[in-house]
Amino acid sequence: MTVNQTARPLKVLQLTDPHLMASADGALLGVNTRDSLAAVIDEVLRKHGQPDLILATGDLAQDASSEAYRYFGGQLKAFNCPSLWIAGNHDDSDLLASVAAEFQAEQKQVVKGGWHFVMLDSSVHGKVFGELSQAELSFLDNALSRHPELPTMVCLHHHPVDIGSDWMEKIGLRNRDAFWQVVDKYPQVKIALWGHIHQDLQQHRNGVQLLATPSTCIQFATGSSDFAVEPLAPGYRWFELGSSGNFTTEVFRASRFEFDLDENSTGY
Repeated sequence: MTVNQTARPLKVLQLTDPHLMASADGALLGVNTRDSLAAVIDEVLRKHGQPDLILATGDLAQDASSEAYRYFGGQLKAFNCPSLWIAGNHDDSDLLASVAAEFQAEQKQVVKGGWHFVMLDSSVHGKVFGELSQAELSFLDNALSRHPELPTMVCLHHHPVDIGSDWMEKIGLRNRDAFWQVVDKYPQVKIALWGHIHQDLQQHRNGVQLLATPSTCIQFATGSSDFAVEPLAPGYRWFELGSSGNFTTEVFRASRFEFDLDENSTGY
């Protein structure tokens, strides 16, 4: 079979941690989260145009309301492509999955553009920290075993590595060793992608690019021992993925969005 080496890369947009609310005037630390999401979507369309796939990596709602999830789905209609949604610690994973199904966004794995995308639910009901159930770990193992020839991106909400922030170390993925025991078996995994930490992060581990992304609303201060935010603009991550496994990625921000952040808050 002849492979077309000139095929354009797959364009993938990650949106994470919008913290939407049922109320249109819902705000997080002084930032209206609907307005900040709208600013991010406008920036994506202005700078990049249409993506081929959207990855929504958790905390889609702050109040775990169906209204917030449906609002999110409605906003994504600005894009002419499929989306995949997973839950974060502020979400109700069952309700999110139900509403996601209304928008055909509930799939847990997709093959597109020569890449395999695997979506994991690391949320634990009523807890801020994350954990992958045995069923979720088994799903990951099985999914990766089925497509060994495809470059793969694994997505979850909680960070599976230390990010150098004491207060966030306590609320990351609790069973990260079990996660990596699965991933380390499969050299086709090129990227591990998550949200939760409301900041840009890039690391490497055993040939895997580790990536986290700013929130579409407020941003946590990097390297802070205690909860702290910083007045950076809401952001998103853009990927261009080649079918051979090569890729580029960059974080962009809606720098024209004006907001008044409560920088003295001790939590959210």
